[in-house]
Formats: sequence, C-alpha cells, structure tokens
Amino acid sequence: MLLTIDVGNTHTVLGLFDGEEIVEHWRISTDPRRTADELAVLLQGLMGMHPLLGMELGDGIEGIAICATVPSVLHELREVTRRYYGDVPAVLVEPGVKTGVPILMDNPKEVGADRIINAVAAVELYGGPAIVVDFGTATTFDAVSPRGEYTGGVIAPGIEISVEALGVRGAQLRKIELARPRSVIGKNTVEAMQSGIIYGFAGQVDGVVARMKKELAADPDDVTVIATGGLAPMVLGESSVIDEHEPWLTLIGLRLVYERNMSRS
Repeated sequence: MLLTIDVGNTHTVLGLFDGEEIVEHWRISTDPRRTADELAVLLQGLMGMHPLLGMELGDGIEGIAICATVPSVLHELREVTRRYYGDVPAVLVEPGVKTGVPILMDNPKEVGADRIINAVAAVELYGGPAIVVDFGTATTFDAVSPRGEYTGGVIAPGIEISVEALGVRGAQLRKIELARPRSVIGKNTVEAMQSGIIYGFAGQVDGVVARMKKELAADPDDVTVIATGGLAPMVLGESSVIDEHEPWLTLIGLRLVYERNMSRS
C-alpha cells in the first residue's frame, strides 16, 4: 500500500493506494502547530480503522509520498517518516525530485509542489494541452503545454477566503453556508451572497480559462480543462468550460512521482 499526503493551507488530504486504485481517503484540517508525534498518532488513528492495514503504525504501508505548501508541516512529516516509518521508502516533493514535467517558469522553485503534482497527473491522464483548476484555499489555474510542460498559471482568492472576507468586512453581512441558492437573483441576504459566490466564481473560471486557452493552444478546443479540489463541486454545474472532474488529481500525481523516483533509485 502507498500512503499519499497532500498538505494544503487549509486541509490535508490523505489517500491510500493499492496499485493504481485509491482504496481509502481522508480529509483533515491543516494545523501548522502539530508536532511529528501528534501527526503520528493521527495517522495511526485513521489507518488503524482500515481492514487492509494492521493496528501498529506502519503495518501494510510499503511507501509514502508527500507534498506540502506549509513548510512547518512538511518539516514535521519528514520527522514522522524518519521516526515512525524508518524502513518505508518515502518521497517528499521538493527541488531535486524527479517529476517528468519540465517547469518553464522564471523561478521554478517558487511554484507550489501541489501545482506541479497536479500537472504531472494531468499529463498522465489527459495529455496536453491542459488547464488544471484547483479549488482550494486559493483558486489556482495551471497550464500544461501540448508537450507536457508546466508553463505557468493564475492564482485567485479561494471561495472560502471570499466568504470569510464578506463576513468580516461587511457591516450587515455574515458568514454563510456554501450552498446553491434557489435563483440567481437572491430573495434575501444569504441567498444574494450565495449567488454572488457560486455564480461569481463560475464566471471567473469561465473567463480566466477562456483567456488561458487562447495563449496555450492554436485551437482552444484542444485544451482539456480539469477541475479538482474540495470546493470544485460547488462550481462544476455552473461552469461551461470544465471538461473533467478528478477529485484525487493531486494524490494520483503523488503516486506517479513516487513510482518515477523509486524506479530511478
């Protein structure tokens, strides 16, 4: 079994692979204050419930792949692999790790590991050209060339950030549930805010992707648009440009990077 861990700014997603099939997954909050020992206890609690794994930490785990956008959590997870999974091969995505995707950026080290991993999975599953729209703490748009190169992207405030900002800065507004309203024209403040968030972000996705397609390919229809991230289902039904929804895109990319680096060693 391969354990994959994608640490985002708000949530951490864990996936358990049996070969190419993801057989279990978990989503937990990302807490940069957690120590390696606390993370180990958390992992033991989650994986101890799975019937294919033993009760002892590490039983049944044959490999680990990790990417993180939070440096402090990456540091603690590195300690987890050293102390509690010392005999298990581990790949932590950082400079020097083989991904198979060239990064055509002014400073490749600035690009978040999760965005590169998403590009790896997009190339493998759909080929290029492609655009990955990841609905996380930020909404990111990542471009993959026809040759499978990472060529850059767009970063916009995420859905939850926008909801929180409205609740904090709006004198008569409050934090709301992220749900689809009855109609675009809201009949009350909550529905008006829900409409602005859902249809506003759908319009943002359609507009940004349309512009990216023109720069990415001679024929925009050749570009495959893939949505991922925990909040993607909120926008899927309202956007007109998304071709594929792959909720485990980052975890699949981690599996691919693990396999590529293990075959090299």
